[in-house]
Amino acid sequence: MATASKKNKSLKKTKKQNKVVKGPHKYIFVIGGVMSGVGKGIATASIGKILQSKGFKVNPVKVDPYLNVDAGTMNPTEHGEVFVLDSGLETDQDMGNYERFMEVDLTANDYMTSGMVYKAVIDRERSMGYKGKCVEAIPHVTEEITRRLHASAIENKSEISIVEIGGTVGDYQNILFIEAARVLKIKHPDDVIFIMVSYLPIPGTLGEMKTRPTQNAVRMLNSYGVQPDIIIARGTEPLDEKRKEKIAVSCAVRTDHVISAPDIKSVYDVPLNFERDKIGDIILNSLRLDAKKGKEAGPGLGEWKKFVARSKKASITDIDTALSESANIWPAVNIAVVGKYFDTGHFVLSDAYLSVIESIKYSCYKEGVRPVLTWVNSKDVETGVIKVEEFVKYQGIIVPGGFGETGIEGKIAVIKFARENKIPYFGLCYGMQLLVVEFARNVAGLKGAHTTEIKPDAVHPVIDIMPEQKEHMKQGRYGASMRLGAYTAVLKEGTIAQSAYGKAEISERHRHRFEVNPAYVEQLEKAGLVFSGKSPDGKLCEITELPINGEAAKNSHPFMLGTQFHPELKARPLSPHPLFTAFIKASKKRGENGTV
Repeated sequence: MATASKKNKSLKKTKKQNKVVKGPHKYIFVIGGVMSGVGKGIATASIGKILQSKGFKVNPVKVDPYLNVDAGTMNPTEHGEVFVLDSGLETDQDMGNYERFMEVDLTANDYMTSGMVYKAVIDRERSMGYKGKCVEAIPHVTEEITRRLHASAIENKSEISIVEIGGTVGDYQNILFIEAARVLKIKHPDDVIFIMVSYLPIPGTLGEMKTRPTQNAVRMLNSYGVQPDIIIARGTEPLDEKRKEKIAVSCAVRTDHVISAPDIKSVYDVPLNFERDKIGDIILNSLRLDAKKGKEAGPGLGEWKKFVARSKKASITDIDTALSESANIWPAVNIAVVGKYFDTGHFVLSDAYLSVIESIKYSCYKEGVRPVLTWVNSKDVETGVIKVEEFVKYQGIIVPGGFGETGIEGKIAVIKFARENKIPYFGLCYGMQLLVVEFARNVAGLKGAHTTEIKPDAVHPVIDIMPEQKEHMKQGRYGASMRLGAYTAVLKEGTIAQSAYGKAEISERHRHRFEVNPAYVEQLEKAGLVFSGKSPDGKLCEITELPINGEAAKNSHPFMLGTQFHPELKARPLSPHPLFTAFIKASKKRGENGTV
């Protein structure tokens, strides 16, 4: 009886295990056509969101064809924001889009560059990993690419990987990545599909949407041995049926597999627009996957729709439109973002602070206010083009992260004005360090206080480089030489930070070389500065703030707070960051009190 009982239990266990056994892993490769900048990243993130909503475990992967080993040394005005993962890997800003849309924390295996791949192959060859064979691009480089894709899928325990291949079809740099995908398709024909995101222009002199560039892009992809299964047609206008049919016939895809993706006001509408064309079902059918049912069916896009609805209220500026859409007209909150990575030629590049901008939006939507952002180049403040007194019109001021001395005195002047005039101030990384410098100079009486990043021989080096990094700097090893990734901080009770988070310990992402100099902490604290977040050993200062009710009236402030870490890297549409929300609340209150 005992033996039979054990067998029955074993049989039940085996059946239960069989129920959760997964089928073969699926891959979706997203490739760009015609030109760059058409929105592959948002398309990838949106597809991931849709498949998640249907109950599938998905992991996105970004492929950057640059020879850089990571994105850490790239200029933000050329490449956009550097997005840091928990692991400390410095990546492309599309990784931020993936995390925000899909509410996930990505791993180092979810990002690869040509530099990473080639370095791994060369390192293996140098250590005799190929046992003396002649090492070549094909198959050794493509095999390394495939190995990394498999590693990402295994680490994430996912069912579907969505791989965005950077650049545009026809670029020399991404050929090997496409070749690796082609070989994977040959080996697993039912488990791999290709999606091309292509642009359909409407030349001004013609006034007609042209499909020929997309047809040529598909033919170029065909020449690599790859046929797209789905085409996402980007353009200023929706795609009509006639052009859908034309693309389908010319590019050998089904008409319903041509997805219209017109320009829209908000990227957060994209998943909803895609689902109107049933892209989720099309992808599942193409991958030979059955839709999940019952408890496994997934949460749907209900919460996302609510978020999008709130974001639209926040974007209403026309009163008549507001009245027709909602009786609740959200008040505006005017925020100045004072930075240095805005200008590139005659254009303003806000992408350098993409995560900061989105973080502000999420907290504004939560608090029922419309974000009105003004980009202020700190160089203009420094040179007097913009008078510091003009900042009194703002309800809040943010100084985001950055490096170097350009415009630094302009930032310090703005911080001083915000402190003295009780304007809510939020400093991120460099913005916190300069808060400390300004306080040290003008409140603590430390004349000549500075950061050694700018003035190595400062009289009072209140911000200094970490000792372990000095050797890297001397040898010119700047790549990955910073404190990077997620670190724990312990919060002080009764502070703005502790109240915002609602807990005593947090984990946030860093990207910096310099820290508050421990030799000055006691002196700064005596002058009224509060270090409300520190590393578990108490040596590193993670959050700095002024008390809401200071012992001396001049030291009190409604919201004067800076973080050594980058809180914007963990803000999500459905879960705004608590510090950004606390800042927006304070800024909103300033407006309600009629201060501005």
